[in-house]
Amino acid sequence: MLIHEYQAKEFLKQLGINLPEGRIVSTPAEAREAASELSCPVVLKAQVLAGGRGRAGGVLEALTPEDAEKLAAKLLGSRLVTSQSGPPGLPVEKILVEKLVKVRREIYAGIGIDRKNEALVAIVGRQGGMEIERLAAARPDSIRKIHFHPDEGLKLFQARQLAYFLELEEAQIKEFVFLIKKLSRFFIERDLKLAEINPLSLDEEGKLVALDARLEFDDSSLPRHPEIASLRDESQENELERDARKHGLNYIKMDGEIGCLVNGAGLAMATMDIIKYFGGQPANFLDIGGGVTEEAVSRAFEILMADSQVKSALINIFGGIVRCDLVARGVVKAAQNLSLNKPVVVRLEGTNVAEGRRILEESGLPFSFAPDFEQAARMAVILSRKTE
Repeated sequence: MLIHEYQAKEFLKQLGINLPEGRIVSTPAEAREAASELSCPVVLKAQVLAGGRGRAGGVLEALTPEDAEKLAAKLLGSRLVTSQSGPPGLPVEKILVEKLVKVRREIYAGIGIDRKNEALVAIVGRQGGMEIERLAAARPDSIRKIHFHPDEGLKLFQARQLAYFLELEEAQIKEFVFLIKKLSRFFIERDLKLAEINPLSLDEEGKLVALDARLEFDDSSLPRHPEIASLRDESQENELERDARKHGLNYIKMDGEIGCLVNGAGLAMATMDIIKYFGGQPANFLDIGGGVTEEAVSRAFEILMADSQVKSALINIFGGIVRCDLVARGVVKAAQNLSLNKPVVVRLEGTNVAEGRRILEESGLPFSFAPDFEQAARMAVILSRKTE
């Protein structure tokens, strides 16, 4: 779960990390008042859960309180289209107004998970303000990584190695070591997936100031952290993903044209792979899980078909804990309530497969049946092209 910048900075403030003075506002009048209190110039930052806000016009400078009010009126109520959000963009409901910091230098600091090495990793970059992936590709020599184990935490000598790599002065080294150790401890205690301060700036007085922050928490840990779960902003989420979560479905919207309804994460990944192998693009990841109900299957199919990008659908079920007849009844129930005008390919194997096929065949609905996994994917790709 990703939280807004202003929420992330509240956590950093509690950790004792330096931040620009700022106010969160939701009206143009509040923006004017905040700019006046902070003494211009100020920066107005649209609060949306996506990167690339600056390039999308979501980070603006105001020289006067009047400018701040006008710019806020432009941003609030709009939808910001970034490289991560895509159309139609994300709604701007709040703006963070911050005092403009005069920057001498920008760097990158972050904590993440390195699954390949089965460890946590602290990452620093000598250049801030750009995505770490782009920085690593453009200037790999400007990145330093140090792995550490969550049971031991980031050690003092490791933190100092990172600071030395950044070529900081002695006073700044002490400040950076404090910051990265606090951030790494917070990462472990609160079950994060990613913690970034980018850019971490060196201001005119030589102090380190977190100009931007990104905190992403592990969804699986949220029951342990209700105070963090309460920060979820559903207005920033895809409507279909939000609906799926309410029904206990694992659904992620993607950019393709072939909708997938599958049981099991491994089979779902394999289904997307074989669709791409035959030249198609999956429209989603949808794993209905093992203990799914007939009602949840119905809702899964409705969510699948509600995606306007879907041109054909592939139902790929290997019945084990999930019975094929239960899935079939759920799909038929949903399809009967829909104006089914998109081709649906079905591949069923496993528990109660004969009963499942009978239910689908006798429904009178236009399902296409495939004898195996490969044929099902090929048919779904071909049918998606016929609807173009």
